[in-house]
Amino acid sequence: MAILLGIDTGGTYTDAVLFNDQIGSVVAKAKSLTTRHDLAIGISGAVDRVIAQSKLSASSIELVSLSTTLATNALVEGQQRRIGLVMIGFGEADVKRAGLDVALGNDPVVLLDGGHTVTGDAAMPLDVAALEAWLSGAGSTVTGYAVAGYFSTRNPAHEIAVRAVIRSRTHLPVTCSHELTNQLDGPRRALTCLLNARLVPLIDGLIAATDRFLEARGIKAPVMVVRGDGALIAADVARERPIETILSGPAATLVGAAFLTGSKDALVSDIGGTTTDIAVMKNGTPRLDPLGARVGGFQTMVQAVAMRTIGLGGDSEVRLVEEGLSITLELGPRRAMPVSLLAMDHRDMVHQALDRQLRAEVARPTDARFIVPMLVTDAARAGLSPAETALLAKIGNVPQAVDKVAETRTELGALARLVTNGLVMISALTPSDAAHVLGMHDIWDREAAKLAAELVARRRGGKGDVLFETAEHVAQAVINRLVRRSAEALIDVALDEDGFKLDRPSLHPLIIASLDKMRGVSSVRFDFNLPIIGVGASAPTYYPMIGELLGSETVMPEHADVANALGAVVGHVKITGESVILSPGSGRFRIHGPSSAHDFHDLEAAARAAIEGLRKDIALRAEAAGALDADIVIDRKDVSAFADGQDIFVESRITAVATGRPRLVKV
Repeated sequence: MAILLGIDTGGTYTDAVLFNDQIGSVVAKAKSLTTRHDLAIGISGAVDRVIAQSKLSASSIELVSLSTTLATNALVEGQQRRIGLVMIGFGEADVKRAGLDVALGNDPVVLLDGGHTVTGDAAMPLDVAALEAWLSGAGSTVTGYAVAGYFSTRNPAHEIAVRAVIRSRTHLPVTCSHELTNQLDGPRRALTCLLNARLVPLIDGLIAATDRFLEARGIKAPVMVVRGDGALIAADVARERPIETILSGPAATLVGAAFLTGSKDALVSDIGGTTTDIAVMKNGTPRLDPLGARVGGFQTMVQAVAMRTIGLGGDSEVRLVEEGLSITLELGPRRAMPVSLLAMDHRDMVHQALDRQLRAEVARPTDARFIVPMLVTDAARAGLSPAETALLAKIGNVPQAVDKVAETRTELGALARLVTNGLVMISALTPSDAAHVLGMHDIWDREAAKLAAELVARRRGGKGDVLFETAEHVAQAVINRLVRRSAEALIDVALDEDGFKLDRPSLHPLIIASLDKMRGVSSVRFDFNLPIIGVGASAPTYYPMIGELLGSETVMPEHADVANALGAVVGHVKITGESVILSPGSGRFRIHGPSSAHDFHDLEAAARAAIEGLRKDIALRAEAAGALDADIVIDRKDVSAFADGQDIFVESRITAVATGRPRLVKV
């Protein structure tokens, strides 16, 4: 029998599944806490358990496939490594388009002369001297580089030349935009490239951790990674193009949910530690977003499932938001380590801090909040301010209460930036803690969760009014908020799918009346015509309440808690490619794409060369992505316009799709 190992590394848990590919059944499953400081620990914990349950030899595993929410979570939470952006042939105004300036933040950018025309001819010579000067100055304070050239999808020569200079000078990772997409929108392509460069260390760390574990256990199977569209790619490809793994975990969940339920049409909602991901499944497959994946407020050019991702999960940070004299309880979007979980390994420190804060006469915003150090490399320290460097040294290597370390406004500001950069993590009250307080969960330190909730209950409104009577009232408010926001998100996705392009329709007074169960002269009810499939480790805790609030059918299939890890091993490799033939002049046809020759005087000759070059290229890419004997389908579409009584050639677009099951190692 063929035994496949699926692993999903999420923000809170790492899941593992052993799957018998011949009979299509789960052999064993297990979970372990994700260990962000060393992902190999969490991976080994889950995989060792699943192998022990199955009583199979680790060497019998023929394929390992990973799905992950790490890239998605990093974008949603706003974590970012400092990256240098090189834009070739663009102007200052282009940096302000597509949200590129927001994504850049304080990271350095240089605008170089160069770039190409729509037909692939050089628009201006490349200014290499300006690049080298920038690399010696502002461009020397980064952990990697993103390079985007004007019309580089028509001719990538300048991007390739810049990459060569950067690599020879810095030896740091470089991402070129033409490697990620063949679409034309330059600023959005630059944004996608920038985000990819930021994610390289994250996904590289995950794959390296997996490799270390597999080598230690004698598992020689090839390693695959789930892309955001649900297809599989080889780990080496994912290392270079980590942006393609955004929505990897949710995409794997959809594949797994379809396999587990056999449902053709459903709303699938995956609630994890950091995010809730919702998508509509029709005819047994998830719909792809034609505009590309939108995550963390950024519209990328990454092909991915059409999915709504919100920063809401079991480990969402509980926040009391002050607006004037009013204070409201909100969740996320940032993930926090549950206080009850931190207390499992650091009980004395956590309980002593909570007890001390409860004895204080006045409640403070830093109460029940802790700092958890992360592994910090020398490269990650690049670009830190003196205040951030000093605070990082003050924090040290063990978790501490926030009020013991960050005592001034300057230090609190530096702490916020360290959290954003992923160098430290906050531990605070979360829905997981609230579930412990109410007795819905009982796996971590319930007493620590209750003390943290009591500290939140001490907070007062703007007029000194009591917000919560007890710790239990705080916990119930947290759970109610999670259930309500989950229901609102499901409504937003359903209405958007039906063509109502509104901003948060769930906040319309009629929808609010429906969720509030208002009964007067009239009553309002919102219905779903599709079942809601709830998956994720905490789905059994929350989705019965969500279904009750919505008055809708909810389905939680067997193995729903590991649907993501299962989806990682039941998918296929799928690689797409495209060539475009344009006419730079009368009687001339130019191929933009892989081909042994690019300029022709006959369209059909150009088309034959484009198809041959694309077929060879897609076959090599499918093999590199891990496919075994991929099937290749070629499609050609010619576009012309009728003018002056004749058809005028516009373009010929040739696409190729290669699909196949991943290669297995024979044991």
